[in-house]
Amino acid sequence: MADTEFEDKVIFIRRTAKTYKGGRRFRFGAMVVVGDRNGRVGVGLGKAKEIPVAVQKGQAVARRNLVEVPIEEPGTVPHRVLGEHGTSKVMLKPAGAGTGVIAGSVPRAIVELAGYRNLLTKELGSRNQTNVAYAVIDGLKQLKTYEEIQREKEVAE
Repeated sequence: MADTEFEDKVIFIRRTAKTYKGGRRFRFGAMVVVGDRNGRVGVGLGKAKEIPVAVQKGQAVARRNLVEVPIEEPGTVPHRVLGEHGTSKVMLKPAGAGTGVIAGSVPRAIVELAGYRNLLTKELGSRNQTNVAYAVIDGLKQLKTYEEIQREKEVAE
């Protein structure tokens, strides 16, 4: 897998501090999304004492957790789906050509790097950025093409 085929985007960087006898020590958490804009996307959280190291770790985790997603014409999801993680829920809804990606900052970054061009999303419940990111990935994992659904029906009969 060549690194050049993937694009990455830092969703957020979180700074935490712990107080010691000599003062505060900071650590950073970086949520990174990696995708090829062609149906593969992954999200990863990296933590370190310095921002660049945290971002690199986040990229590595995201590459390990890549998900294949179906893209229907005109660059949208095949059907409506609700992804959940913790108390966060994200609804992904198909949209017609020319609609564009209507989403909050976290879902937008993920679905654009996945390759979707027309999509509606709605964040429900908690708006915690980490949980929202994982909820979007959960929703994308649930997506099935029309052909996959037909095959499952044939097997069930």
